[in-house]
This record gives sequence, C-alpha cells and structure tokens, in this order.
Amino acid sequence: MEIRDPQPDSADSAIAPKPKRSMSRTQKILFFTTGWLIVLMPFLFWWNTWFGRHLSDQQMTEYLHDAKKPRHIQHALVQLGDRMNHKDPSAKQWYPDLLRLATYSVEEVRNTDAWVMGQDTSGADFHEALLKMLQDPSPMVRGNAALSLVRFGDAAGRPEIVALLQPAQITAPSSGTIVDADRPGTAIHQGGLVAKLSAAGSSQAIEIRSPIPGRIRSVAQTGARVNAGTELAVIDPGTEQVWEALRALYLIGQPGDLQAIRPYERDIPEISKDVRKQAEETEQAISSRSK
Repeated sequence: MEIRDPQPDSADSAIAPKPKRSMSRTQKILFFTTGWLIVLMPFLFWWNTWFGRHLSDQQMTEYLHDAKKPRHIQHALVQLGDRMNHKDPSAKQWYPDLLRLATYSVEEVRNTDAWVMGQDTSGADFHEALLKMLQDPSPMVRGNAALSLVRFGDAAGRPEIVALLQPAQITAPSSGTIVDADRPGTAIHQGGLVAKLSAAGSSQAIEIRSPIPGRIRSVAQTGARVNAGTELAVIDPGTEQVWEALRALYLIGQPGDLQAIRPYERDIPEISKDVRKQAEETEQAISSRSK
C-alpha cells in the first residue's frame, strides 16, 4: 500500500502566510540616509547659528566683513568680546572693526557691537563711539551703549538705562483691524511678531514687531479696530535686560530713578528672586549715596 503525503486542501492554501518581502539594498540605504539626515540637519543648523563656536583668526576676519550674513558678524563680535574679557592681546587687531560696525545698517549688529566695546575700557576711541551711539534710533542699541559707558565710569547714558526698566508701548502705525495677534503672557524676542494689522486701502497686513525682548503684557486681540497712534501692545522687558539695568543703577543711579526700580521689588511670579534682591540692593545703594 502506497503512503502519500497529505495535500493541503484549498481552504488551508488560502490562509497560508505569505513570505515577507525584505527591503532591497537600495531601499535600506535610502532609509538609513533619511534617518541620518533627520538627526544631522538640526545639529548643523544649531552648529552654524551657535555663537559659542570657536572661530580661528582667519574666520574672525572673514566673519567681521561678511556683509551678506549679519549673523556671521554677530558671531565674530561675540567671540571677540570673549577674547577681550579674557585679556587676549590678539583681540586688538580687530578694534578698528568695532569702531566701523558702530554705524552698521543692521540693528542687531550695532547692538552687539555696543556691548563688546564695553569689554575693554583702555581705548578712548571706544568711549567716544559709545557716546555717539546714545543717539542711535534703536532703544536697545542706546541701552547697551549706556551700559558699556558705565564701565568707563561715565553716567551719560543713565536715562537710557532707566528706560530699560520701562515696558515698551507699541502704537498702531495706521487705523485698521487686527487680523492676528499673539496672547498676553507670551515670551517674545526682539523683533518678534506681536500682531498683524489690516489697514484700510492696503491689500497686505502690516506686521507689528516688538522693539525689545520680553513678555507680552497686553495686546489688542483679533478683530479689534484700532486708530492710528493708539496703544496696540505693551511689552514688559526681559529678565536679563532688567538685571543689567539694575546692576548699572547700583553704581550710578539717582533718587529720581527709584520710581522705575521699586516695581521690581514686589513679590510677584513675573519677577525672579535674583532680580527682586538686586532691585532692593540698588535702592539701598542709591539711598546711601543721597545721604
């Protein structure tokens, strides 16, 4: 009697698992390349925009003259400020560039430049350049120039330092309707978008941006109609800005400045303990000098 292997019936054949298809070599390469790029691209962006990345002397010179990329100039300025802060004698070769950039067209470059010139008080040229920067159209540039002047023992910028403690009030450039707005309490950087205004007769919305880094205290909400010149938003200054201003006023503040200082002595969540303590110490220093 012949024994035969059992044959699967038609039902069993229908449900039999199909063999899995493996990825081809090309597909595997594409898969791993895509995954690697997903990880690599954010790192490359951070690496190219991080101002802490060390620059060689040649890169410093190239970046300081890179008119097409203002962030390269800022990067070099930050690196130069670090060298100056560490008393690196090689930094002096780029001092003429610091004086040149004091009138540069990009506000962020002038702002960084004003801070860097305060790292070396041995040069009279820096002192003179900073005094001129007190007339800059940007409040942040004027404020940084005033803070740097304190390092020179010069209180000429004291009103600008007091202004750093004040909230920025943004007025509507024209009448119109708010078509988009950020929320109160939102942290915002200098130049950050606060709201968009649709003006009558204009097909394009006007972008309203913050002149200082800080936090939105109030802003006209979407759908609100505003008239030209009316208050559109109020921006409270950022913690770092307030901290530096209080430290400077500790040295050069006058009794008339206490009105701007005392709000930062309040025990409220928006004010850190360090800032509150500095405000108290600044008032005590001013009171002691006045006596």
